[in-house]
Amino acid sequence: MKTTIDIADALLNQARDTATREGTTVRALVEEGLREVLARHRKRRARFELRDASFGGEGLQPGVDLSDWASISGEIYGGRGA
Repeated sequence: MKTTIDIADALLNQARDTATREGTTVRALVEEGLREVLARHRKRRARFELRDASFGGEGLQPGVDLSDWASISGEIYGGRGA
């Protein structure tokens, strides 16, 4: 696809020099730069993952009824006033 962009003269001159030195085109450099910037933006919007903040415990304890919040909170807060 063809498009027109305005680029500062000094930046375009650097791009031309780099393209000549590397045996490529300004178009290829622009495409490479856009790909890198877009990849960086995708990483910033990456799906949130909750880090593992678990600690060494003994897991579920026998006798706790998982359908009864009072029983669960009693085990969690046992005697701490909550």
